Amino acid sequence: MSYLLLRRNKFLALIKRQSLIFPITFTETKTLINPDPNIPQFQNPCSILRIAHYATQSSKFPEYEMPTVTWGVIQGKKEKLVNRVKICDYLKGLGIITDELESIELPSTIEVMCERVEFLQKLGLTIDDINEYPLMLGCSVRKNLIPVLAYLEKIGISRSKLGEFVKNYPQVLHASVVVELAPVVKFLRGLDVEKQDLGYVLMKYPELLGFKLEGTMSTSVAYLVSIGVSPRDIGPMVTQYPYLLGMRVGTMIKPLVDYLISIGLPKKIVARMLEKRAYIVGYNLEETVKPNVDCLISFGVKKELLPLLIAQYPQILGLPVKAKMSTQQYFFSLKLKIDPEGFARVVEKMPQIVSLKQNVIMKPIEFLLGRAFQVEDIAKMVVRCPQILCSRVELMKNSYYFYKTEMGRPMKELVEYPEYFTYSLESRIKPRYQKLQSKGIRSSLNWFLNCSDQRFEERLQGNFIDPDTEGPMFDMGGKLEMPGGEIVSDEEEDESDDEVLYRRTLTL
Repeated sequence: MSYLLLRRNKFLALIKRQSLIFPITFTETKTLINPDPNIPQFQNPCSILRIAHYATQSSKFPEYEMPTVTWGVIQGKKEKLVNRVKICDYLKGLGIITDELESIELPSTIEVMCERVEFLQKLGLTIDDINEYPLMLGCSVRKNLIPVLAYLEKIGISRSKLGEFVKNYPQVLHASVVVELAPVVKFLRGLDVEKQDLGYVLMKYPELLGFKLEGTMSTSVAYLVSIGVSPRDIGPMVTQYPYLLGMRVGTMIKPLVDYLISIGLPKKIVARMLEKRAYIVGYNLEETVKPNVDCLISFGVKKELLPLLIAQYPQILGLPVKAKMSTQQYFFSLKLKIDPEGFARVVEKMPQIVSLKQNVIMKPIEFLLGRAFQVEDIAKMVVRCPQILCSRVELMKNSYYFYKTEMGRPMKELVEYPEYFTYSLESRIKPRYQKLQSKGIRSSLNWFLNCSDQRFEERLQGNFIDPDTEGPMFDMGGKLEMPGGEIVSDEEEDESDDEVLYRRTLTL
């Protein structure tokens, strides 16, 4: 008897569980099980199983299981296949190629897929953009798209540029914010990339978000520090040229550094060059850098002066040097009768000349021609001090009139010392000349202009006159400074990027 009671309790428990899922109440079940109280209970237990089976297979109610993590509907194989065909037909109707979607799970209904497509389109993506990476249609709006885009906006990518970012790097939609994105951002902040620059860096090189921290990024940073790059400069370098974090040291960065050292540049100077112009590491060694160095030598630049030239204007390693040198050499020969050897001397002293527009070069030349300087004299002046070609004509006028009216010196001295036009009239020429006048000293332009303020005072106090010294030169490990040199700023005409870059970076 106890055995029958135990079986009865088990079947009642089964019916209770079924009643939670199917619309059959417990009282209804009891009535079905024992309609006649005179009949012993559980005389025919199979009838209970038939009722439960009937309730389970009833076509009146959809087939549900306990809710999953996504709280979605669990479809049968046939229904799932039918819905997949419907979704693919819907996407094809929009012009989306569905070939790559065969291997990924698609949403259960067309409505959900429609929501995804509309979300991406509101973001700024076109059907063509989706066809470039159709796997983005496998990303849930709530589980993938919204969390990732919200995080990108939080770290500095403006909402208006999120579509462009996704277009450039759609794989980010599959990433986990906590596991993949946040660690990369933390790594960049650890390199001293400013918080307000994160958006700029990632917009420029979005693939950074897919890198492993212990891989190429860490190796690149470690190598740069090992050659003398200051750790505190890594952040600004990454901000300027984030691609360096994706470059392999052994095949890209180290060979370039080794080559620059081999042609005479000290490792410290190479490190300073990279700190200021990180994009140099992106120059292709075999296709660009080596051919440009060979080209400079073929145009007459002395090998021993190559380190000075490159340190003064590292950008020349990445320019189309042969075309620019040929054009400028012909121009100098035509306008100033400067022979190839003289042009090589000009490039050695001011390599930026290869990128300077000819109409900009002509303005100082026309000014000198208008002051009765002969073409051959101007050629001598340019070969001795090509920096005069970068001086503003307005400043040259002021310096010239002071020279003629106040100093009253012959023009021959300007031909011999054209550096006069590179010094500031108000801060150097006038005050020093007035002191010479008060002392009754007459000296060459070179003697009283080409020295520091302290050295000039020492000369005034001495009973002797120092011999003239050579003009400013590059000191390895230091700077090439043209004291008082004014940078050309022609606001009336549009300037090329090379000109603007030259004006801003005359020296290291």
